[in-house]
Amino acid sequence: MSLSLPASQRGFTLIELIAIIVILGVLASVAAPKYYDITREAQNRAALQAVTEGKARLSMNYARLFLENGTAPDAASLVAAIGASTSVGDYTLNFSTIVASSDIKINASGKGSVQGTNSAVWLLPK
Repeated sequence: MSLSLPASQRGFTLIELIAIIVILGVLASVAAPKYYDITREAQNRAALQAVTEGKARLSMNYARLFLENGTAPDAASLVAAIGASTSVGDYTLNFSTIVASSDIKINASGKGSVQGTNSAVWLLPK
């Protein structure tokens, strides 16, 4: 009585399985860092979008204060009108005045598990 199986019913050999596992390991070691880089880049771009939203808020409040008061607001009163810190989606925006130029710096940082960051300067109209 023969215990061997026909060729159509045989499985993989141990060497073939180890070769497949090694190949998958190499692919994973190349793909995983690329995935994390892409994720970080996407979060930074989302933070840039939050900074753009902060610039829009500054522009709208500048116009509102200019129309209400009849004079152009300075950077400190503009930051006071918006608030030094505000939330935009998954990001926290921090506004601070740049003393030397009277402009406003906007920093966006992620909340919770979101780790993207970005910043920009809003130029006060002259």
